[in-house]
Amino acid sequence: MNPPVFIIPLWADLTAVALGGVQGALFASGFQGQRRLDLLGVAIIGILLGMGGGLIRDLLLGLTPATLQNNWYLITATVAALVGMLLSGLFQRLNRAIVMLDAVVIGLFGVFGTSKALALGLPAVPAVFVGVLAAVGGSVLRDVLMGLPVAIMHVGSLYAVAAGGGCAVVATAAAFGVPLPVAAVVGLMVTTIVRVLAVIFDLSLPEQRKLYRRKVAVETTGIPIIRTDDDAPR
Repeated sequence: MNPPVFIIPLWADLTAVALGGVQGALFASGFQGQRRLDLLGVAIIGILLGMGGGLIRDLLLGLTPATLQNNWYLITATVAALVGMLLSGLFQRLNRAIVMLDAVVIGLFGVFGTSKALALGLPAVPAVFVGVLAAVGGSVLRDVLMGLPVAIMHVGSLYAVAAGGGCAVVATAAAFGVPLPVAAVVGLMVTTIVRVLAVIFDLSLPEQRKLYRRKVAVETTGIPIIRTDDDAPR
């Protein structure tokens, strides 16, 4: 007997799509000079980030993408991208809000991907893998489309690691019999907390050739960096 398909509530999936659309539009609106985008370009990036995670998740699971079975996904992503574009000036001054938005977006796509994979009978490790790819897939597609270095491949502020931590919590909690909706909420909280703390404390994985801590991307400039005594100038 096949396990029941995990149904993500429409309102929750659309929330993730909307937040991703706003985030993508904010990213695209920040380009200057020859890289600046017109209205269509900003909208495309917003839609890609809003819908990319769900598309990758369902394709990996061999399912017809949920985002293509309901009119509201594309409508929500488009409207969210336009809102993000129109309010980009305001949002760019709220760096803390942008970092929190980013953390929640990767958390939502990550826990949804892992939960759905577990409900379909995948083992824990592949389920976590699906969740992480769903969480970071939209940003990878964005960077490839824009001809930029793929952000998660470079020293940064634990972007994929935060997603992986939240997805692992979902899989572990489910293995101990915790209902998937509850496990997903806990996993979302873990991803959000890890991501935000990584930005605040300027944390990153070691570089390939040496251990060092590096000031992370422009998105962190509005958040005070908490340094330890070892970081103080000598």
